[in-house]
Amino acid sequence: MCRPGWRRARVQAQYLAELARLRRVRDRIDREYARPLDVVALARDAGVPAGHLGRLFRAAYGRSPHGYLLTRRIERATALLRRGDLGVAEVALAVGCTSLPAFTARFTGLVGCPPHSSGSTRRTRRRAGRRARRRTRGTRRAVGRRPWRGGRRYRSGIEKPRGPPGP
Repeated sequence: MCRPGWRRARVQAQYLAELARLRRVRDRIDREYARPLDVVALARDAGVPAGHLGRLFRAAYGRSPHGYLLTRRIERATALLRRGDLGVAEVALAVGCTSLPAFTARFTGLVGCPPHSSGSTRRTRRRAGRRARRRTRGTRRAVGRRPWRGGRRYRSGIEKPRGPPGP
């Protein structure tokens, strides 16, 4: 017969072993963020199934391994763009993103502004200021106007008859 304290100790040891595995996975993501990594390869190296790794990682760090990898890439891209010597496409390739539109969408979603306006050069700041003025310029004019209805002929939704067809 087992003592109750032994079971708790065994569960605690398993939990600590899982945390150590997750820490190794996170460290590998931090180290190799520019390489093409997938969850299956990370799970294989950690010795757990891919679905189990995703659940454990989310429980420990609050996001999936893929989400953590993308966040690391965007953080690194932000630092490279602030440096100012690389363009957006070069930065996207440097951090491991193969698709520029996907990189731009993810960057905008996480940072809040597109990557071309987050650089540190004077020209990009000037452009961003002009864009902001341009956006606010049209708001006063459009206050009293009705929005465009998308080409509908009648508001009721019922088409009126056009008359008899031609001769």
